[in-house]
Amino acid sequence: MIPNFQRPMSTSEVKTRTSMEEIRSLRLLTGVKTPYLPNGQFDLEAYDNLVNMQIVNGADGIVVAGSTGEGHLMTWNDQIMLIAHTVNSFGDKVKIVGNAGSNCTAEAVKGTEQGFAVGMHAALHINPYYGKTSLDGLVAHYNSVLSIGPVMIYNIPSRTTQDIPPSVVKILAESPNFIGVKECAGNERIKHYTDEGFVVWSANDDECHDARWDCGAVGVQSVASNLIPGLMRELMFGGKNPTLNSKVMPFFDWLFSEPNPIGLNTALAQLGVIRPVFRLPYFPLRVEKRIEFVKLVKEMGREHFVGEKDVQVLDNDDFIIVDRY
Repeated sequence: MIPNFQRPMSTSEVKTRTSMEEIRSLRLLTGVKTPYLPNGQFDLEAYDNLVNMQIVNGADGIVVAGSTGEGHLMTWNDQIMLIAHTVNSFGDKVKIVGNAGSNCTAEAVKGTEQGFAVGMHAALHINPYYGKTSLDGLVAHYNSVLSIGPVMIYNIPSRTTQDIPPSVVKILAESPNFIGVKECAGNERIKHYTDEGFVVWSANDDECHDARWDCGAVGVQSVASNLIPGLMRELMFGGKNPTLNSKVMPFFDWLFSEPNPIGLNTALAQLGVIRPVFRLPYFPLRVEKRIEFVKLVKEMGREHFVGEKDVQVLDNDDFIIVDRY
């Protein structure tokens, strides 16, 4: 069950709601990691520190409880609580996008209602996964949540096994609450959308530079910015920079050598930014990859990475693996 947080918005709240134009102008959104305590519960102190690092280094949006933040491993109660906490702590400094997606339309509607009730600026919505539907069903599903408030469409066929084609997006774009698309299907697709006048964010760190400067993407919704927010901001704000893009490419290759967020969780733990706690089914990278990360940090420069502690190679026994949370 989703907690009953919904309440009517006051007139002042309605007047101060973030405009669609503000949301559509965001260039660097971090899909922020959710850190854990040894018992597997949220480590809000570490979470707040990580979000602050994003803000200080120039991220203008935070995606809460997405796939990087492991929203799929949370109860709805916890997910809405984390969105509310982020809004209350940082909503005046950065735009908050809450993941409200579900493969169940009824749950997606409830999550969207509750997310907006606690103050998120926009909702991020994946298409129904596993229990795939037809293209007409995709349109109907998304129209159900678009009727509630500003929505970003998230297309990631590698996780949902279903592509959201441009024909569906074109229909959804008729809604006044359609913000744009977070797109994983590549830069050719992004170029198609920007040529049509749609707002698009790259969801692939290794493609985001070219998406931004060659294909018209407004920016990126990034995993890597958890670790190197300053460099990711430079890629999105600093003009075309193939030299920097080439410099960070080996890091991107390392980060996504196993499904996200396995690499991210391992890296943040080795930087001392979070406790080395994993909720199953996620499991730390093997020691060879942990050693490789330390080498990458030293080659790129420790100053480019979040945190202040020396990077270290953690032993297997340093990690805490939680199967009940």
